[in-house]
Amino acid sequence: MESNRQKKIGSVLQKDLVDILQGEVRKNGIANLIISVSKVNVTTDLSIAKVFLSIFPAEKGPEILEAIRSNTPLIKHDLSQRVKLQLRKVPNLLFYIDDSLEYIEKIDRALAGEENPIENRDLLAKRKKS
Repeated sequence: MESNRQKKIGSVLQKDLVDILQGEVRKNGIANLIISVSKVNVTTDLSIAKVFLSIFPAEKGPEILEAIRSNTPLIKHDLSQRVKLQLRKVPNLLFYIDDSLEYIEKIDRALAGEENPIENRDLLAKRKKS
């Protein structure tokens, strides 16, 4: 269960990270790329923030995630400049792709009958025998 403090810090980080990441996209003149921060989970000791990103188009996700991860020290520095009045120490940032939207889309397609695993058994992931 997240404390109010964790939630508050998470939302402060989320807002500033969106600004930083979208600023980078604009600065580098990358067209047709949207990065949003869907969620930030901060550990109880406030030392680590897990940052979940939605990247559109999704196929660019792995490449963009890699670029963001390699620039984490710069992003953290930018962030510390922005939040220094609210936070003494900026948590370490861990970036992940939030694939929940793709997951929801898959369910929607299945329910719409486009890829119905009940009618077409081949769509089901094969269970591994343990």
